[in-house]
Amino acid sequence: MKDTQIGHARNGRLTPEMEHVAAMEHLDEDTVLSRVADGSLVIMVRDECPPVAIGKGASTKINVNLGTSSASIDPKAEIEKVLIAQKYGADTITDLSMGGEISDIRKKVFENTILPITTVPIYQAIVECGMESVTGDDILSYLKQHVREGVSSVVLHCVGRDMLESLRGSGRIMGMVSKGGSFTSVMMLRDGCENPFLEHFDEVLAILHERDVVLSLGNTMRSGCVHDRCDDAQLMEIEANVELARRANIAGVQVIIEGMGGHVQAKSIPEYIELFRTRSDFPLFVAGPLPTDIAMGYDHIAGAVGASMASGAGADYLCYITPSEHLALPTPEQVREGLIAFRIAAHIGDSMKYGADEQDRVLARRRAQFDWQGQMEVSIDPDRPQDMCPVTGPCTMCGEYCAIKIMKDYLSGGV
Repeated sequence: MKDTQIGHARNGRLTPEMEHVAAMEHLDEDTVLSRVADGSLVIMVRDECPPVAIGKGASTKINVNLGTSSASIDPKAEIEKVLIAQKYGADTITDLSMGGEISDIRKKVFENTILPITTVPIYQAIVECGMESVTGDDILSYLKQHVREGVSSVVLHCVGRDMLESLRGSGRIMGMVSKGGSFTSVMMLRDGCENPFLEHFDEVLAILHERDVVLSLGNTMRSGCVHDRCDDAQLMEIEANVELARRANIAGVQVIIEGMGGHVQAKSIPEYIELFRTRSDFPLFVAGPLPTDIAMGYDHIAGAVGASMASGAGADYLCYITPSEHLALPTPEQVREGLIAFRIAAHIGDSMKYGADEQDRVLARRRAQFDWQGQMEVSIDPDRPQDMCPVTGPCTMCGEYCAIKIMKDYLSGGV
Protein backbone atom coordinates (compact mmCIF):
# COMPACT_ATOMS: atom_id res chain seq x y z
CA MET A 1 0.00 0.00 0.00
CA LYS A 2 1.28 3.47 -0.92
CA ASP A 3 2.37 5.47 2.13
CA THR A 4 0.83 8.83 3.00
CA GLN A 5 2.69 11.86 4.33
CA ILE A 6 1.87 10.64 7.85
CA GLY A 7 3.24 7.17 7.11
CA HIS A 8 6.49 8.56 5.71
CA ALA A 9 6.87 10.92 8.68
CA ARG A 10 6.35 8.15 11.22
CA ASN A 11 9.09 6.16 9.52
CA GLY A 12 11.45 9.14 9.60
CA ARG A 13 11.35 9.62 5.83
CA LEU A 14 11.45 13.24 4.69
CA THR A 15 9.40 13.51 1.51
CA PRO A 16 9.99 16.17 -1.19
CA GLU A 17 6.73 17.75 -0.03
CA MET A 18 8.04 18.00 3.54
CA GLU A 19 11.30 19.51 2.30
CA HIS A 20 9.33 22.10 0.32
CA VAL A 21 7.19 22.94 3.36
CA ALA A 22 10.21 23.27 5.64
CA ALA A 23 11.79 25.77 3.24
CA MET A 24 8.62 27.77 2.56
CA GLU A 25 7.49 27.95 6.19
CA HIS A 26 11.00 28.43 7.66
CA LEU A 27 10.66 25.33 9.81
CA ASP A 28 13.28 22.80 10.82
CA GLU A 29 12.92 19.55 8.85
CA ASP A 30 12.73 17.46 12.03
CA THR A 31 9.94 19.72 13.28
CA VAL A 32 8.00 19.15 10.07
CA LEU A 33 8.49 15.39 10.41
CA SER A 34 7.21 15.28 13.97
CA ARG A 35 4.22 17.56 13.33
CA VAL A 36 3.10 15.70 10.22
CA ALA A 37 3.40 12.45 12.17
CA ASP A 38 1.23 13.66 15.05
CA GLY A 39 -1.29 15.41 12.77
CA SER A 40 -0.72 18.98 13.98
CA LEU A 41 0.60 19.90 10.52
CA VAL A 42 -1.13 18.80 7.33
CA ILE A 43 0.34 18.87 3.83
CA MET A 44 -2.16 19.10 0.99
CA VAL A 45 -0.71 17.47 -2.09
CA ARG A 46 -1.70 17.46 -5.73
CA ASP A 47 0.13 15.78 -8.60
CA GLU A 48 2.99 17.94 -9.91
CA CYS A 49 1.77 21.00 -7.96
CA PRO A 50 3.35 22.80 -4.99
CA PRO A 51 2.23 21.31 -1.66
CA VAL A 52 0.44 23.52 0.89
CA ALA A 53 1.10 23.26 4.64
CA ILE A 54 -1.72 23.95 7.10
CA GLY A 55 -1.33 23.81 10.84
CA LYS A 56 1.12 24.29 13.68
CA GLY A 57 3.97 26.66 12.81
CA ALA A 58 2.75 27.35 9.26
CA SER A 59 1.46 30.68 8.02
CA THR A 60 -2.33 31.06 8.10
CA LYS A 61 -3.81 29.74 4.88
CA ILE A 62 -6.89 30.95 2.96
CA ASN A 63 -9.48 28.93 1.09
CA VAL A 64 -11.67 30.38 -1.67
CA ASN A 65 -15.12 28.89 -2.18
CA LEU A 66 -16.62 29.02 -5.64
CA GLY A 67 -18.98 27.04 -7.83
CA THR A 68 -22.35 27.14 -9.53
CA SER A 69 -25.73 26.90 -7.84
CA SER A 70 -29.15 25.72 -9.00
CA ALA A 71 -30.08 29.41 -9.43
CA SER A 72 -26.90 30.56 -11.20
CA ILE A 73 -25.05 28.45 -13.74
CA ASP A 74 -22.20 30.24 -15.51
CA PRO A 75 -19.16 27.96 -15.83
CA LYS A 76 -17.11 30.66 -17.58
CA ALA A 77 -17.57 33.00 -14.63
CA GLU A 78 -16.51 30.26 -12.23
CA ILE A 79 -13.31 29.66 -14.19
CA GLU A 80 -12.63 33.41 -14.13
CA LYS A 81 -12.95 33.20 -10.34
CA VAL A 82 -10.47 30.30 -10.31
CA LEU A 83 -7.94 32.42 -12.21
CA ILE A 84 -8.50 35.37 -9.87
CA ALA A 85 -8.10 33.16 -6.80
CA GLN A 86 -4.76 31.88 -8.03
CA LYS A 87 -3.50 35.31 -9.19
CA TYR A 88 -4.29 37.07 -5.91
CA GLY A 89 -2.87 34.52 -3.53
CA ALA A 90 -5.44 31.93 -2.48
CA ASP A 91 -3.88 28.83 -0.97
CA THR A 92 -6.69 26.39 -1.81
CA ILE A 93 -9.95 26.34 -3.76
CA THR A 94 -13.16 24.55 -2.83
CA ASP A 95 -15.55 23.78 -5.69
CA LEU A 96 -19.11 23.75 -4.34
CA SER A 97 -20.88 23.48 -7.71
CA MET A 98 -24.50 22.34 -7.56
CA GLY A 99 -25.72 23.46 -10.97
CA GLY A 100 -24.99 22.48 -14.57
CA GLU A 101 -22.61 19.70 -15.57
CA ILE A 102 -20.89 19.40 -12.21
CA SER A 103 -18.20 16.89 -13.19
CA ASP A 104 -17.29 18.90 -16.29
CA ILE A 105 -17.07 22.12 -14.25
CA ARG A 106 -14.79 20.41 -11.74
CA LYS A 107 -12.59 19.17 -14.60
CA LYS A 108 -12.23 22.74 -15.89
CA VAL A 109 -11.39 23.95 -12.39
CA PHE A 110 -8.55 21.41 -12.26
CA GLU A 111 -7.32 22.48 -15.68
CA ASN A 112 -7.12 26.16 -14.77
CA THR A 113 -5.22 26.11 -11.49
CA ILE A 114 -2.31 24.46 -9.75
CA LEU A 115 -3.87 25.03 -6.31
CA PRO A 116 -5.15 22.11 -4.20
CA ILE A 117 -8.85 21.46 -4.80
CA THR A 118 -11.39 20.53 -2.12
CA THR A 119 -14.92 19.25 -2.76
CA VAL A 120 -17.99 18.28 -0.76
CA PRO A 121 -19.07 15.02 -2.47
CA ILE A 122 -22.57 15.00 -0.96
CA TYR A 123 -23.40 18.17 -2.96
CA GLN A 124 -23.14 16.34 -6.27
CA ALA A 125 -24.86 13.27 -4.82
CA ILE A 126 -27.88 15.36 -3.80
CA VAL A 127 -28.13 17.09 -7.20
CA GLU A 128 -27.80 13.95 -9.30
CA CYS A 129 -29.61 11.44 -7.08
CA GLY A 130 -32.26 13.69 -5.55
CA MET A 131 -32.85 14.73 -1.95
CA GLU A 132 -35.60 12.13 -1.52
CA SER A 133 -33.69 9.26 -3.09
CA VAL A 134 -30.01 9.63 -2.24
CA THR A 135 -28.50 6.77 -0.21
CA GLY A 136 -25.37 6.20 1.79
CA ASP A 137 -24.01 4.04 -1.02
CA ASP A 138 -24.57 6.91 -3.47
CA ILE A 139 -22.60 9.30 -1.28
CA LEU A 140 -19.69 6.87 -0.91
CA SER A 141 -19.72 6.36 -4.68
CA TYR A 142 -19.34 10.11 -5.29
CA LEU A 143 -16.61 10.26 -2.67
CA LYS A 144 -14.66 7.60 -4.57
CA GLN A 145 -15.21 9.47 -7.84
CA HIS A 146 -13.86 12.75 -6.47
CA VAL A 147 -10.82 11.01 -4.98
CA ARG A 148 -10.07 9.27 -8.29
CA GLU A 149 -10.22 12.63 -10.06
CA GLY A 150 -7.42 13.97 -7.90
CA VAL A 151 -8.94 16.23 -5.23
CA SER A 152 -6.59 17.15 -2.42
CA SER A 153 -9.25 17.27 0.28
CA VAL A 154 -12.90 16.42 0.87
CA VAL A 155 -15.36 17.81 3.40
CA LEU A 156 -17.53 15.25 5.19
CA HIS A 157 -20.16 16.20 7.75
CA CYS A 158 -20.08 13.58 10.50
CA VAL A 159 -23.08 14.79 12.47
CA GLY A 160 -24.52 12.18 14.82
CA ARG A 161 -28.13 11.54 15.78
CA ASP A 162 -27.40 12.72 19.32
CA MET A 163 -26.38 16.13 17.97
CA LEU A 164 -29.61 16.40 15.99
CA GLU A 165 -31.61 15.67 19.10
CA SER A 166 -29.68 18.34 21.00
CA LEU A 167 -30.31 20.84 18.21
CA ARG A 168 -34.04 20.15 18.23
CA GLY A 169 -34.55 21.85 21.59
CA SER A 170 -31.73 24.37 21.46
CA GLY A 171 -33.81 27.49 20.80
CA ARG A 172 -31.41 28.74 18.14
CA ILE A 173 -32.55 31.62 15.95
CA MET A 174 -30.88 30.24 12.81
CA GLY A 175 -31.02 26.51 13.50
CA MET A 176 -28.65 24.68 11.14
CA VAL A 177 -26.91 26.73 8.45
CA SER A 178 -24.49 24.11 7.14
CA LYS A 179 -25.64 23.02 3.68
CA GLY A 180 -23.67 19.77 3.63
CA GLY A 181 -24.68 19.08 7.21
CA SER A 182 -28.33 19.66 6.41
CA PHE A 183 -28.20 17.24 3.45
CA THR A 184 -26.64 14.57 5.63
CA SER A 185 -29.08 15.22 8.48
CA VAL A 186 -32.17 15.10 6.25
CA MET A 187 -31.14 11.70 4.92
CA MET A 188 -30.63 10.43 8.48
CA LEU A 189 -34.02 11.75 9.63
CA ARG A 190 -35.79 10.59 6.48
CA ASP A 191 -34.56 7.00 6.74
CA GLY A 192 -34.11 6.77 10.50
CA CYS A 193 -30.51 5.73 9.88
CA GLU A 194 -27.10 6.64 11.21
CA ASN A 195 -24.80 8.99 9.34
CA PRO A 196 -23.25 6.93 6.50
CA PHE A 197 -19.88 8.60 7.05
CA LEU A 198 -19.90 7.37 10.64
CA GLU A 199 -21.32 3.97 9.79
CA HIS A 200 -18.65 3.40 7.13
CA PHE A 201 -15.85 5.50 8.60
CA ASP A 202 -13.17 2.83 8.20
CA GLU A 203 -14.08 2.47 4.52
CA VAL A 204 -13.97 6.26 4.13
CA LEU A 205 -10.47 6.30 5.63
CA ALA A 206 -9.32 3.55 3.27
CA ILE A 207 -10.61 5.52 0.28
CA LEU A 208 -8.79 8.67 1.38
CA HIS A 209 -5.60 6.85 2.35
CA GLU A 210 -5.19 5.44 -1.16
CA ARG A 211 -4.35 8.89 -2.60
CA ASP A 212 -3.39 10.78 0.58
CA VAL A 213 -6.51 12.95 0.45
CA VAL A 214 -7.00 15.22 3.45
CA LEU A 215 -10.19 14.67 5.44
CA SER A 216 -11.85 17.94 6.42
CA LEU A 217 -14.37 17.27 9.17
CA GLY A 218 -17.27 19.64 8.51
CA ASN A 219 -18.79 22.06 10.99
CA THR A 220 -22.49 21.12 10.85
CA MET A 221 -23.39 22.70 14.17
CA ARG A 222 -21.79 26.13 13.68
CA SER A 223 -23.70 29.25 14.65
CA GLY A 224 -25.60 31.12 11.96
CA CYS A 225 -25.79 34.42 13.85
CA VAL A 226 -23.91 36.06 16.71
CA HIS A 227 -26.86 35.57 19.09
CA ASP A 228 -26.67 31.78 18.65
CA ARG A 229 -23.96 31.12 21.21
CA CYS A 230 -21.85 27.98 21.59
CA ASP A 231 -24.27 25.29 22.77
CA ASP A 232 -24.37 21.58 23.56
CA ALA A 233 -24.68 20.61 19.89
CA GLN A 234 -21.50 22.51 19.02
CA LEU A 235 -19.59 21.06 21.96
CA MET A 236 -20.74 17.55 21.07
CA GLU A 237 -19.56 18.02 17.50
CA ILE A 238 -16.13 19.29 18.58
CA GLU A 239 -15.64 16.27 20.84
CA ALA A 240 -16.87 13.87 18.16
CA ASN A 241 -14.69 15.41 15.43
CA VAL A 242 -11.59 15.32 17.61
CA GLU A 243 -12.15 11.61 18.23
CA LEU A 244 -12.69 10.97 14.51
CA ALA A 245 -9.55 12.96 13.73
CA ARG A 246 -7.57 10.73 16.09
CA ARG A 247 -8.91 7.65 14.34
CA ALA A 248 -7.99 9.13 10.97
CA ASN A 249 -4.49 10.01 12.14
CA ILE A 250 -3.91 6.49 13.45
CA ALA A 251 -5.01 5.17 10.05
CA GLY A 252 -2.47 7.44 8.31
CA VAL A 253 -5.05 9.90 6.95
CA GLN A 254 -4.34 13.62 7.29
CA VAL A 255 -7.19 15.58 8.84
CA ILE A 256 -8.41 19.13 9.42
CA ILE A 257 -11.23 20.06 11.79
CA GLU A 258 -13.70 22.77 10.83
CA GLY A 259 -14.89 24.47 13.98
CA MET A 260 -15.79 27.51 16.03
CA GLY A 261 -18.78 28.60 13.98
CA GLY A 262 -19.36 31.00 11.13
CA HIS A 263 -20.86 33.79 13.31
CA VAL A 264 -19.25 34.49 16.67
CA GLN A 265 -19.37 37.55 18.93
CA ALA A 266 -15.98 39.25 18.81
CA LYS A 267 -15.29 38.87 22.52
CA SER A 268 -15.87 35.10 22.26
CA ILE A 269 -13.50 34.38 19.35
CA PRO A 270 -10.31 33.85 21.42
CA GLU A 271 -12.33 31.90 24.01
CA TYR A 272 -13.69 29.51 21.37
CA ILE A 273 -10.24 29.00 19.83
CA GLU A 274 -8.88 28.17 23.28
CA LEU A 275 -11.79 25.77 23.84
CA PHE A 276 -10.77 23.91 20.68
CA ARG A 277 -7.07 23.98 21.51
CA THR A 278 -7.61 22.43 24.94
CA ARG A 279 -9.01 19.41 23.12
CA SER A 280 -6.92 19.13 19.99
CA ASP A 281 -3.72 20.06 18.15
CA PHE A 282 -5.22 19.19 14.76
CA PRO A 283 -5.35 22.09 12.27
CA LEU A 284 -8.37 24.34 12.84
CA PHE A 285 -10.35 25.65 9.85
CA VAL A 286 -12.77 28.53 10.45
CA ALA A 287 -15.39 30.08 8.16
CA GLY A 288 -14.95 33.78 8.72
CA PRO A 289 -15.92 34.12 11.48
CA LEU A 290 -18.37 36.99 11.22
CA PRO A 291 -18.46 39.01 14.47
CA THR A 292 -21.61 40.93 13.44
CA ASP A 293 -24.71 40.20 11.36
CA ILE A 294 -25.52 43.71 10.11
CA ALA A 295 -22.70 44.20 7.59
CA MET A 296 -24.72 43.04 4.57
CA GLY A 297 -22.86 43.92 1.40
CA TYR A 298 -19.68 44.36 3.45
CA ASP A 299 -19.44 40.94 5.05
CA HIS A 300 -15.94 40.50 3.62
CA ILE A 301 -14.83 43.38 5.86
CA ALA A 302 -16.67 42.12 8.93
CA GLY A 303 -15.39 38.62 8.24
CA ALA A 304 -11.81 39.84 7.89
CA VAL A 305 -12.05 41.51 11.30
CA GLY A 306 -13.15 38.22 12.87
CA ALA A 307 -10.63 36.24 10.81
CA SER A 308 -7.67 38.33 12.00
CA MET A 309 -8.75 37.74 15.60
CA ALA A 310 -9.22 34.02 14.99
CA SER A 311 -5.90 33.63 13.21
CA GLY A 312 -4.10 35.58 15.91
CA ALA A 313 -5.70 33.39 18.58
CA GLY A 314 -4.52 30.20 16.87
CA ALA A 315 -6.74 29.28 13.89
CA ASP A 316 -4.72 27.77 11.05
CA TYR A 317 -6.95 28.01 7.99
CA LEU A 318 -9.53 30.62 6.97
CA CYS A 319 -12.44 30.31 4.57
CA TYR A 320 -12.88 33.71 2.93
CA ILE A 321 -16.13 35.64 2.76
CA THR A 322 -17.18 37.95 -0.09
CA PRO A 323 -19.32 41.12 -0.14
CA SER A 324 -22.27 39.09 -1.44
CA GLU A 325 -22.30 36.58 1.44
CA HIS A 326 -25.92 35.68 2.37
CA LEU A 327 -27.15 37.49 -0.78
CA ALA A 328 -25.87 35.92 -4.01
CA LEU A 329 -23.08 34.02 -5.71
CA PRO A 330 -20.08 36.36 -5.80
CA THR A 331 -18.94 37.97 -9.01
CA PRO A 332 -15.30 37.55 -10.05
CA GLU A 333 -14.50 41.03 -8.68
CA GLN A 334 -16.18 40.17 -5.36
CA VAL A 335 -14.04 37.04 -5.15
CA ARG A 336 -10.99 39.27 -5.44
CA GLU A 337 -12.29 41.68 -2.78
CA GLY A 338 -13.02 38.86 -0.35
CA LEU A 339 -9.69 37.15 -0.96
CA ILE A 340 -7.64 40.32 -0.47
CA ALA A 341 -9.57 41.15 2.72
CA PHE A 342 -8.77 37.71 4.12
CA ARG A 343 -5.14 37.84 3.04
CA ILE A 344 -4.86 41.02 5.08
CA ALA A 345 -6.58 39.26 7.98
CA ALA A 346 -4.23 36.28 7.76
CA HIS A 347 -1.20 38.57 7.69
CA ILE A 348 -2.40 40.42 10.78
CA GLY A 349 -3.15 37.12 12.51
CA ASP A 350 0.31 35.79 11.69
CA SER A 351 1.88 38.96 13.11
CA MET A 352 0.03 38.22 16.35
CA LYS A 353 1.19 34.59 16.38
CA TYR A 354 4.71 34.95 15.07
CA GLY A 355 5.67 38.64 15.38
CA ALA A 356 5.98 41.51 12.90
CA ASP A 357 6.77 40.46 9.35
CA GLU A 358 9.81 41.68 7.41
CA GLN A 359 7.53 42.60 4.50
CA ASP A 360 6.02 45.39 6.60
CA ARG A 361 9.51 46.72 7.40
CA VAL A 362 10.47 46.77 3.73
CA LEU A 363 7.31 48.64 2.78
CA ALA A 364 7.83 51.21 5.56
CA ARG A 365 11.36 51.93 4.40
CA ARG A 366 10.20 52.37 0.82
CA ARG A 367 7.34 54.60 1.97
CA ALA A 368 9.84 56.80 3.83
CA GLN A 369 11.72 57.20 0.54
CA PHE A 370 8.54 57.94 -1.49
CA ASP A 371 9.33 54.82 -3.52
CA TRP A 372 5.81 54.23 -4.78
CA GLN A 373 6.62 51.39 -7.17
CA GLY A 374 8.69 49.68 -4.50
CA GLN A 375 5.78 49.86 -2.05
CA MET A 376 3.45 48.23 -4.52
CA GLU A 377 5.91 45.41 -5.13
CA VAL A 378 5.59 44.23 -1.52
CA SER A 379 1.92 45.08 -0.93
CA ILE A 380 -0.75 42.37 -0.71
CA ASP A 381 -2.52 43.61 -3.85
CA PRO A 382 -0.01 45.43 -6.10
CA ASP A 383 -2.60 46.23 -8.77
CA ARG A 384 -5.21 48.36 -6.99
CA PRO A 385 -2.83 51.13 -5.73
CA GLN A 386 -1.46 51.76 -9.23
CA ASP A 387 -4.06 54.40 -10.11
CA MET A 388 -4.07 56.02 -6.66
CA CYS A 389 -0.48 57.07 -6.11
CA PRO A 390 1.76 59.78 -7.60
CA VAL A 391 4.76 58.97 -9.74
CA THR A 392 7.20 60.80 -7.44
CA GLY A 393 7.14 62.90 -4.30
CA PRO A 394 4.46 63.07 -1.59
CA CYS A 395 0.88 61.96 -2.14
CA THR A 396 -2.01 64.34 -2.73
CA MET A 397 -3.27 63.82 0.83
CA CYS A 398 -0.62 66.25 2.13
CA GLY A 399 1.11 67.68 -0.93
CA GLU A 400 3.94 70.04 0.04
CA TYR A 401 2.97 69.72 3.72
CA CYS A 402 3.95 66.07 4.02
CA ALA A 403 5.20 65.37 7.56
CA ILE A 404 7.76 62.83 6.36
CA LYS A 405 9.25 65.24 3.81
CA ILE A 406 9.23 68.24 6.15
CA MET A 407 11.06 66.47 8.96
CA LYS A 408 13.48 64.76 6.59
CA ASP A 409 14.44 68.15 5.17
CA TYR A 410 14.94 69.64 8.63
CA LEU A 411 16.90 66.69 10.00
CA SER A 412 19.14 66.56 6.97
CA GLY A 413 19.87 70.27 7.17
CA GLY A 414 18.04 71.02 3.96
CA VAL A 415 15.98 73.82 5.56
